[in-house]
Amino acid sequence: MSERTGSRVSRRTLIGGAVATGAAATGVAAAATMEQEQPFETAQRPVPERRPNFLIVLGDDLGWGDLSSYGAPTIRTPHLDRLAASGVRFTNGYSASSVCSPTRFGLYTGRYPGRLHGGLGEPLAEKNDVDGIPTDHPTLASLLKGVGYETAMLGKWHCGFLPSFSPTRVGWDEFFGNFGGAVDYFSKIDTSGIHDLYEGEVEAEDLRYYTHALTERAVEYIARPREHPWLLNLNFTTPHWPWEGPQDRAVSEDLTRRVVNGDGLLAHFDGGSLGVYRSMVEDLDRSVGRVLAALDHGGQIHDTVVLFASDNGGERFSYVWPFTGGKYTLNEGGIRVPTILSWPGTLPRGRVSHEPVITMDWTATIVELAGARPDEEHPFDGTSLVPYLLRGQALPERPLFWRMHDWRALRAGTLKYLQTDDGSDHLYDLSADQHEQADLVDLRPDDLDRLRAAWEKIAGDQLPYD
Repeated sequence: MSERTGSRVSRRTLIGGAVATGAAATGVAAAATMEQEQPFETAQRPVPERRPNFLIVLGDDLGWGDLSSYGAPTIRTPHLDRLAASGVRFTNGYSASSVCSPTRFGLYTGRYPGRLHGGLGEPLAEKNDVDGIPTDHPTLASLLKGVGYETAMLGKWHCGFLPSFSPTRVGWDEFFGNFGGAVDYFSKIDTSGIHDLYEGEVEAEDLRYYTHALTERAVEYIARPREHPWLLNLNFTTPHWPWEGPQDRAVSEDLTRRVVNGDGLLAHFDGGSLGVYRSMVEDLDRSVGRVLAALDHGGQIHDTVVLFASDNGGERFSYVWPFTGGKYTLNEGGIRVPTILSWPGTLPRGRVSHEPVITMDWTATIVELAGARPDEEHPFDGTSLVPYLLRGQALPERPLFWRMHDWRALRAGTLKYLQTDDGSDHLYDLSADQHEQADLVDLRPDDLDRLRAAWEKIAGDQLPYD
């Protein structure tokens, strides 16, 4: 008997219909949607007997304010805005790090990135037999696979390189994507000028715009007939550099030639613009809309938990107001990210939650919803949100922790301890100062000492940096 035999529901149930499609394309409509949100209230909610599918969609270097539902002044993201309206929009959603690979280690293992040597790379770049997720380490995919889930990853892996590491060796049945941190959107060369696109562990060719290629594969995966629930990690590289929109093949050809010849950088410091960035984000939004439409077409909306987030804060062209900092920093702009959760028919629609949550919490949450358990020898550092979302229980207070080579941060309640790359300590009350400008370090020394000691305790049982 199939676990995926839920009744077909209209796309209108999820995204509000054709009328909303036109309206949400304006900033006024997005602002109105945010004003109409109701606070999320924890409550006992009935849960379907069949286990849900999980669609986890990651943007790459997508800033806090790059979606219109998060205040983008010029970028329009109607599909992601409607996804937010169909479920819960989190205003205190955090990534595990302010760079790519450590957050992915956190998501895939449910543990602080610093518990594995590969998680110390910020970001991971060296190809060796140490820096990756070992084949005997449990992952989100292996835990769900152990209770009957089909699993796939599409897009950016960035948790270790061949020949030593691969997603298909740690729980994902299928993989189509890139191993490293960045690729050209058309040629698929990496920062070294080497081709980086694989089907499983076999090099693959696909010259389509990368966001579109991943979208097509996701649509195909969702449409397959199957007897078991599934997990799909859909890891877009958008809007990470290089700055290439769907119409920028000529830019790609020039940049690829220069990178291969050694006289250009894929980081593209001589390219890009706010207009190009907008085209990349809006194309990402349309692509997510296509994937959500595939869920609707297959009658799987009520059967699927959809999580959308970014792997870290925004880069050069991102909009992160009202925060400061960005990628590579532990200011709010580097770690506070748009975070949306939707499960129509189970979670209420049109809700906003101000509870602080972090990447590893989602691992623990998904594992519990799937009916799996964490490995006893590798306990999660995240907290399952299931009691908060579905059982009427308050989310327990616990510190949120970050560690990078030259930065440290810890949030406890509304207070945030921050040590910047010059070694100086700071203390902010985020309830009054999200911009991190009113430094309380001299006014509240006892709180500084308390949060700093909490940081030291958590850091104490993690791997040291080399």
